[in-house]
Amino acid sequence: MSKVSSKGAALITGASSGIGAVYADRLARRGYDLILAARDEGRLNDLATRLRAETGVSVEVVKTDLTVRDDIRRLEARLRDDAAVTLLVNNAGAAQFEPFAAADPDNLDDLIQLNVTAVTRLANAAAAGFSARGVGAIVNLGSIVGLMPEFRSTVYGATKAYVLYLTQSLANELEGSGIRVQAVLPGATRTEIWDRSGRGIETVPEDILMDVDELVDAALAGFDQGELVTIPSLPDPADWAAFQAARGTLAPNLSRKHPADRYGVRVSEPA
Repeated sequence: MSKVSSKGAALITGASSGIGAVYADRLARRGYDLILAARDEGRLNDLATRLRAETGVSVEVVKTDLTVRDDIRRLEARLRDDAAVTLLVNNAGAAQFEPFAAADPDNLDDLIQLNVTAVTRLANAAAAGFSARGVGAIVNLGSIVGLMPEFRSTVYGATKAYVLYLTQSLANELEGSGIRVQAVLPGATRTEIWDRSGRGIETVPEDILMDVDELVDAALAGFDQGELVTIPSLPDPADWAAFQAARGTLAPNLSRKHPADRYGVRVSEPA
């Protein structure tokens, strides 16, 4: 990039379509330069051409497959070493909805590589680079499925639960460092992920399906409001606060010297 924006550059994974492409549009209009990473170089170039013309920001295209370790390493190096990068949007991901016992284990490996390993490595590189520079933000795209095992999306949901835990723990670790983190937990969203997962979007009830533009606008509003966890469709934030408070109630009793009385275990007396 030649002239660097005063806001720096946002590196967005999975930027060729859907949530990533809308993030690119919105961040460009906020004045960020862009580094767009995805497998579909043609789509990335089309998006980059449009955003350069409409916003005047610098847009770089990086063809990237986040199931390929060398491709991840190239983005890691950029996040660690390029002082122009101030924002990571960890958006790339995939879904899988078939029953766990029927799933192809190689497909599960690929899902975990994309939704967990790549997300972790890029967040790690961003945390290191941003901490060294004292500025930056990491946005991790999760899913409400990670909160609800009852939705029967066993591995996909588990990967998204991981993204939430990673973000919350990272926020604690980076507190006071000047580095912002946010987890965005979309519900059902009108993107290509449905067809790619083998479950067509026509199977999703219209009354729960959010348009991607609204999703990203709400996520950015949550970011502006300083939210650590943004659930765009949740009407009352008190519900999330109550969920967090319930976890806090468990905390003092999750690790104790002896089992709870209800298990009837004989407690050893000190010698």
